[in-house]
Amino acid sequence: MKMKFLLGLFTLGLGVCLANAQEPTKAIAVLHPTAGNNVTGSVTFTQSGEAVKVVADITGLTPGKHGFHIHEFGDCSSSDGSSAGGHFNPTHKQHGAPDASDRHAGDLGNIEADASGKAHLEWSDKVMKLSGADSIVGHAVIVHEKADDLKTQPTGNAGGRLACGVIGVAKP
Repeated sequence: MKMKFLLGLFTLGLGVCLANAQEPTKAIAVLHPTAGNNVTGSVTFTQSGEAVKVVADITGLTPGKHGFHIHEFGDCSSSDGSSAGGHFNPTHKQHGAPDASDRHAGDLGNIEADASGKAHLEWSDKVMKLSGADSIVGHAVIVHEKADDLKTQPTGNAGGRLACGVIGVAKP
């Protein structure tokens, strides 16, 4: 009898916790360099109406464009970033530009570094999600060595991985 009572209280408490859980409205990835690189930075993702606003600030890049993607695993443990897997693609679409109707949820296109190696990007995206089955939270952001050509399947031919950061829920 006592065990059933305690189990009932636990179940009730768990139900209250789940009912009061809020969907994330902000997430962040802190980028760390892969072996032999010095690329660092941060990327924030903030829910803004039906879109997610992406703000990235990255340093240590060579001047020019660099592929910028969300990858399928939140695992940056390998020295080359390969443990993050391929592009995050929960709806099984083709690789494409960030403004294309047919694209991976993780296709963010390119980020462009200036002559000093700094890059800043602000983009609003209606494909990515901060909650639900297709949430980007728990996945990884990868910055690549070359520009994404926005067409080569399945990766855009963006080359090696310069930095990796796992997307986590941020304080709103």
